[in-house]
Amino acid sequence: MTNKKKIVFTGGGTAGHVTPNIAIMNELKNENYEFVYIGSKKGIEKDLMQKQNITYYGISSGKLRRYLDMENVKDVFRVLKGCFEARKILKQLKPDLLFSKGGFVSVPVIIAANTLKIPIFIHESDITPGLANKISKRFATKIFTSFDETTKYFPQDKVMAIGSPIRKEILTGSAEKGKRFLDFHSGKPILTVMGGSLGAKKINEAVRANIDELTKHYQIVHLCGKNNLDSQLESHPGYRQFEYIHEELADILAATDLVITRGGSNSIFEFLALEIPMLIIPLGLNQSRGDQILNAKSFTEKGFAITLQDEDVTKESLLEHVKLLQTKRDVIKKSMANANQTRTNALTTLVDEIKKVLNKNE
Repeated sequence: MTNKKKIVFTGGGTAGHVTPNIAIMNELKNENYEFVYIGSKKGIEKDLMQKQNITYYGISSGKLRRYLDMENVKDVFRVLKGCFEARKILKQLKPDLLFSKGGFVSVPVIIAANTLKIPIFIHESDITPGLANKISKRFATKIFTSFDETTKYFPQDKVMAIGSPIRKEILTGSAEKGKRFLDFHSGKPILTVMGGSLGAKKINEAVRANIDELTKHYQIVHLCGKNNLDSQLESHPGYRQFEYIHEELADILAATDLVITRGGSNSIFEFLALEIPMLIIPLGLNQSRGDQILNAKSFTEKGFAITLQDEDVTKESLLEHVKLLQTKRDVIKKSMANANQTRTNALTTLVDEIKKVLNKNE
């Protein structure tokens, strides 16, 4: 048996910076590869990797801000400290490849890997690159993007648009199992509400304000985020709420007819692959750099979704847009099916590119 090739993964801050890494690991796990993860000391990536039983190293990391703040000064030192910590870990591990999904924790890891001449792959999920990947692009060996529109922001000799690497298990759910788990029936369509791994207060409130009207026409699955359960709705007919779903998510999505979602790239590409029409409510400019707004615009223009801007969310506007989504459902599903027929499999492409690099020196 030859020595195992070692891949270090990095990326964090939200689940969207971690789940594609898990998809790649799952695809390679039965082959001769060893996986290690470098993330922040307390981020969501640490919890997700522990669930996967992946060796994890936490490093210091600052938040990359686009505005003036005294914390920026402290964060320069945190990033520098993270670079030294990451370099020490990488020197000890001697990996064959570093794969990054972005997020502020990835910057010190990428800088450290570059000083050790370790090949670096980056995947950018959003239409415009985040600050972490804007900094990291000069160090990358190869850069992959979810959207065709994104390639113009990167060196043309390094970049390839491939789509989003989707977890294969998300595509293998059972609608029957999902309905059984939820105690739902086939008499009404299922509307799933997902505000991202951290939940979404505004969406949660608008959905709950409409609960009586919505449950006349739909059965509602509400993934509302940590500490966001509403005890008063615990026994409301046709309504199930959860902070977060792990194992049952594929089955729930297989049973889902329509979805209300934020505009995170990984989520919307999963719904596209599953051909679930979406109402996208992207994070507003007061909460983000506007990447979700652009993601939503692209998907709406391509006929995969309708969009409601975060600042326009009210009890009335949410209900109106859910009705519009139901009206457009068949047209949207047709657009999705046509796109899926011509789309390459991003996960397969990524895995092939990783194998090329790892097998080069054998």
